[in-house]
Amino acid sequence: MTRSIRLDAVLVQAVIAGALSFAHLHDIAQAAGQDGWKAWAYPISVDLLLVAAWRRLRNLRTAHEPTRAAWTWFAVALTASLGANIATAGLLDLEYVPDWLCILVAGWPALAFLGGTLLVHAPTTEPDTDPTPEPEPLPSVDRPLPVPADSAPGPEPEQLPAAEPVPALAPAPQAPAVPAPLVEHARKVAEDHCSRTGSAIDTDTLRTRLGVPAPMAAAIAAQLI
Repeated sequence: MTRSIRLDAVLVQAVIAGALSFAHLHDIAQAAGQDGWKAWAYPISVDLLLVAAWRRLRNLRTAHEPTRAAWTWFAVALTASLGANIATAGLLDLEYVPDWLCILVAGWPALAFLGGTLLVHAPTTEPDTDPTPEPEPLPSVDRPLPVPADSAPGPEPEQLPAAEPVPALAPAPQAPAVPAPLVEHARKVAEDHCSRTGSAIDTDTLRTRLGVPAPMAAAIAAQLI
């Protein structure tokens, strides 16, 4: 299959404008004393700096970073190109070029090298790699806490025969010790129950929510009053 070649008017116009600008820069450099290959290198240097500044400007805009430096070098390259085009329009006698123009043309390579280096090696902001420590998750309200070993209920006393005399009753067992973290967790459970139902939590509900034995639940409820 053959592909038809269609000339784009914008592309043709860009080629013509680039060629004319290239020729004007060459004529200015040659008139300023830069002959031979040096006169042809000046247009290339100006155009490359102009393109490099424009690309750097687009990248900085995409990254939402300051674009002042890129705009500065873009304006310098555009001034050099536009100034050469205006100077060759009959406003400047190329046979007698002023000294200041010869100085500008001779100093252009150092200026272009500085601009290109700064555009290529411009510092970029590195992201902060120090991770922020995440807070430790709070214990779930519905998750039962571990029961201490010393709070387990003891074995039930054996029943004595009815014929034998009943011995004196043993003193009532002391309330099991409740860890402070368990009491604080039970307090949060009680406050949550009160805010949802509007009434204080009872011992059975507290024992179910905490997953602890009845003596432990009663001891916790006594400390919540």
